[in-house]
Amino acid sequence: MNTPQGTALRIRLPLAGGKLETFALSMPRDFTRRGKAAFTRIAYSAAHVVADPLAAADAATGATVDWDATIAYRRHLWSLGLGVAEAMDTAQRGMGMDWPTSLELIRRSIDASRDVSGALLASGAGTDQLSVADARSLDDVLRAYEEQVEAIEKLGGTIILMASRALARVAKSPADYEKIYDRILSQVKKPVVIHWLGEMFDPALAGYWGSTDHCEAMDTAVGVINAHAGKVDGVKISLLDKDKEIAMRRRLAKGVRMYTGDDFNYAELIAGDGQGHSDALLGIFDAIAPAAAAALGELADGNAAGFHDILAPTVPLSRHMFGAPTRFYKTGVVFLAWLNGHQDHFVMIGGQQSARSLLHLAETFRLADRAGLLADPARAASRMCNLLAVHGIAG
Repeated sequence: MNTPQGTALRIRLPLAGGKLETFALSMPRDFTRRGKAAFTRIAYSAAHVVADPLAAADAATGATVDWDATIAYRRHLWSLGLGVAEAMDTAQRGMGMDWPTSLELIRRSIDASRDVSGALLASGAGTDQLSVADARSLDDVLRAYEEQVEAIEKLGGTIILMASRALARVAKSPADYEKIYDRILSQVKKPVVIHWLGEMFDPALAGYWGSTDHCEAMDTAVGVINAHAGKVDGVKISLLDKDKEIAMRRRLAKGVRMYTGDDFNYAELIAGDGQGHSDALLGIFDAIAPAAAAALGELADGNAAGFHDILAPTVPLSRHMFGAPTRFYKTGVVFLAWLNGHQDHFVMIGGQQSARSLLHLAETFRLADRAGLLADPARAASRMCNLLAVHGIAG
């Protein structure tokens, strides 16, 4: 790291082809919220978990979580006015976090939320205690869903009904999806958020809702949701296709929200159009939380230009982080949490910190800097230099 007196911090970052460039860091943006109006959008951040780097665990022995740091990050999100979507794929659900550990995470987050006035929290219920290989019938899937829903409701939690790999394996037709969702939605105690996670996030979910054609699948999903509108708070779709989200949004029954899960086009979807808008349930809001909260504040104050001014520079960052293979976006989320001092290490459950290349992380660093998201440039540069040194690049 080179820091000549009177100049910006500079570090050498790798480029494709084995070359290095000298990169000058910018000053961070001030995301302090100026207005006092309540948000006009509901905004959940799907929050990551902080691994315990000193635990005697590896990819084969399961998840070991630093609970204090993990809950502290949720308090940080609440302090900004964002909600927490707990135990979702951002928290490595299905990629190292098993159901028992996820339930403990949910319990601890619910307990912590009771100390925070107005804390918004919803938690993922799925079927991941049932291995896909062991799923033989719809009844197997139903029992797995019911177990998780009951466990979360017993804790007083709100449900996000996650897509099921096991259901995708055993379902033979749209009618099988209708049967499972009809049964679960008839039983839940309070309205849920339904999550349609696309195959770009999880290849095992290809063909969800009974069709590989998203438009045909949407017909089934909308039918289920609108038939149970009183039990559905909203639906989150993660297809990375704004036109499909808007088309579905316009078909939802009155009172059913669309929560955007589009980490490519979230700014314009949240802003909305003359026929409506999307609320938000986004993994990228973990990584850009201060900017997201500030932008939502501008929107609440009637300053659409300010909203877009803040979020526009975050979109290239998000599109990079969520680039194919999309399921590894979590590595970038934890990388930025480390750079910004929310955890003391860049270690993930199951060793997932190695899921992205050094070139990918270097570009993440550049784009975060350009979006004004490196809160302490000196700390971020120092930590980036440490990572580069591990890869044989001297500061």
